[in-house]
Amino acid sequence: MLYFHTAAIRLIYFTPWLLPRLLVTIDEELALLEDTFRRLKIEYDIYFAGRAKKPPVDTESRVQYLIRIHIENSRLTFPQRFRLHATAQKYSVFSDLWRRKAKIKEEGYRRPEDTLLGVGGFGHLDAPKSKEVAEAGEPESFLIFTSDVIEVVALYEAVVRAREATGQPLGAFDAFASFVQIKSNQIRTQFHCQTVEYTVMVEGGKVKLKARARKDV
Repeated sequence: MLYFHTAAIRLIYFTPWLLPRLLVTIDEELALLEDTFRRLKIEYDIYFAGRAKKPPVDTESRVQYLIRIHIENSRLTFPQRFRLHATAQKYSVFSDLWRRKAKIKEEGYRRPEDTLLGVGGFGHLDAPKSKEVAEAGEPESFLIFTSDVIEVVALYEAVVRAREATGQPLGAFDAFASFVQIKSNQIRTQFHCQTVEYTVMVEGGKVKLKARARKDV
């Protein structure tokens, strides 16, 4: 009995956030996952802004753990599984962006135009904005100079923010980057330019992406 008691104490000391799972419902655990993911985004914002020395490894491990145990849970109802997959998809999208941002942070800017990406975090949304608030935001514009996929990160980041605000699916980065590269090459060929400007805007509650040639840059 003494050994069991000691082991329990050690478990509480090393992983205090695991034990409460025994006392909460699945819906409460999903709420915990969503809250932890929002916290992870904020902590990555702080890290990329230079106000933290290390990335939030512990918080990210918690998010990964909570996603993994529920993905394997066959007792989830359809609404619960839909809720889980929505958070898992967001984590997949942002983790890819964080990895690319971390590479820039570690290696530094390779060219002057790389500074357009910045390393200031991704911004976070505690709750989806209403249609009126989302449409009130100013359009964001980005210049694409080459076919380097790294240049697409900042543009994709803006699209993610806008889609999250309007409650639209986020979409995968690789597919988006491929679309931008193909569209940019078409515009360069048609208008005989090197630089393409993309503008992210919200109209009618939907996110729109407009592209145009820029010969003055």
